[in-house]
Amino acid sequence: MDFQLSEEQTLLRDTTRDLLSRSYDAESRIKAVESELGWSREVWKQLAETGILGLGFDPEEAGQAEVITVLTEVGRRLAPEPVIHAALGPGAIIAEVGNDAQKELLGEVAEGERLLAFAHLEPGARGTSHDTIATTAVQQGDSWVLTGHKNPVLAGDCADTLVVSAKLPDGGVGLFLVDSEEVSRHPYRTFDGQRGAQIDLDNAVGEPLGDGGDASTAISHGIVRIQSSLNAEAVGAMEEALRLTTDYLKQRKQFGVTLNTFQTLTQRSADMYVSLELARSMNLYAGLSIADGNYDPVIAARAKLQIGRSGRHISQEAIQLHGGIGVTNEYPVGHYAARLTAIDHTLGSAQDQLHVLIDQVNDYEIVTL
Repeated sequence: MDFQLSEEQTLLRDTTRDLLSRSYDAESRIKAVESELGWSREVWKQLAETGILGLGFDPEEAGQAEVITVLTEVGRRLAPEPVIHAALGPGAIIAEVGNDAQKELLGEVAEGERLLAFAHLEPGARGTSHDTIATTAVQQGDSWVLTGHKNPVLAGDCADTLVVSAKLPDGGVGLFLVDSEEVSRHPYRTFDGQRGAQIDLDNAVGEPLGDGGDASTAISHGIVRIQSSLNAEAVGAMEEALRLTTDYLKQRKQFGVTLNTFQTLTQRSADMYVSLELARSMNLYAGLSIADGNYDPVIAARAKLQIGRSGRHISQEAIQLHGGIGVTNEYPVGHYAARLTAIDHTLGSAQDQLHVLIDQVNDYEIVTL
């Protein structure tokens, strides 16, 4: 199998890298994150003009391979724009099961004019199991109304349209499009500088996505895609955290020599590189599986488990090898560590993924010698 990027994918990668490099350095990123919105509308507009906000909506034009290529660059620059949570993640769900009228919304999303959010997780729930959903949907005449609470909803603070999961009266879990004006939002800032909200629904009017009915398969597919996108962002963040660390070891002096002359420190940075390569390979494994139409939650769990472990190792070592400067707000490596930690805990941490894999043990045949 050829793992090299095509010419079009290389151009997409380089264009994204150039756009984000021109938009953000450490100082300008902090300024954007500390703003009321938490990210830049101007950068969002540029992402739309480049075609990034519509990737994956039409698989014949671009699929998950292109998505993870772009998200790696988002992670490398630590761009705060909610590309996954306000566009690509929920947009792909609408593209998969929405009707023609609903899919017309995706044009506005791709143009940067409409923000989405996937409201699936609920307070106190661990992992992404459909069994934890308490939000209900009830049909009243020709309309559906939803009642319940969703938290965390990443990008829920600024979304125009919510893709909400809810239990159906006859069993199963449905998906509904809900206008942001129908809900009560309680926005907050996450510890890595991103934005989210608790969404309270009290008889909020919702439109069934697609033909209605049980949407468990679409939800599972959506979660696997979002996990893969988060994996790619994490790989980009790990790459940059390692680069910052190795550059620091080459420049910082102790006892009159640079730190990279100390064998123990170079061995630790080499171990970081091994963790990065393990994460990179699992990111490709999960992303290319989706590109082939295989939305296997076991593959997704394997990838997120390894990437969570690699991210934890690299972020901890990056801070340790930087010393005190590694935890200052002005220096970027601590921000990379925070983002990697947040990614690990989004849609199931490494520990949660381990439980997913444990639950699959009985499906394997016993090997005897």
